[in-house]
Amino acid sequence: MRRNKKERQKLLQDTIVETPFITDEELAEKFSVSIQTIRLDRLELSIPELRERIKHVAERKLDDEVKSLHIEEVIGEIIDLQLDQSAISILEINKEHVFSRNQIARGHHIFAQANSLAVAVIDDELALTAKANIRFTRQVKESERVIAKAKVVSGDSEKGRTIVEVSSYVGNELVFSGQFEMYRSNTTQR
Repeated sequence: MRRNKKERQKLLQDTIVETPFITDEELAEKFSVSIQTIRLDRLELSIPELRERIKHVAERKLDDEVKSLHIEEVIGEIIDLQLDQSAISILEINKEHVFSRNQIARGHHIFAQANSLAVAVIDDELALTAKANIRFTRQVKESERVIAKAKVVSGDSEKGRTIVEVSSYVGNELVFSGQFEMYRSNTTQR
């Protein structure tokens, strides 16, 4: 359904507020307009491009919050972090992440995003992966965006272990899931 410019721009603003990590391509498809039209609408509305929106969300001083590793050691960009509770990161799959002959992402990049997020969510100076049970549910291709969501599900303070579940999605489709048993040096975990 075609909308006039004013209606489209209002819906565009609402959509980006609801899903700030939506791409221009996805918006163009959603509103049945060209990518250029979406870019012009964003420009008129002073809505930054996706990369800037991601960076803005991430600028919550995550470097001070992540204790178990340096923020630059995290694979992907952390956009939300509640220590010992949950975390979210985004990884854009680019040419360097894929096999050259078929443009399918190498699994170790998807695993590394999930594993580093499981480490980052731990509220401790030392967090190591003791064990992981993982499952890839579909191939990820170049130009897709993987959103990994980590959730701390349990902890055993006597053993210094915490269980973190990570689910990774492209759009709404699950592409990877893993349960990580994390060793931590601090046994006063939640």
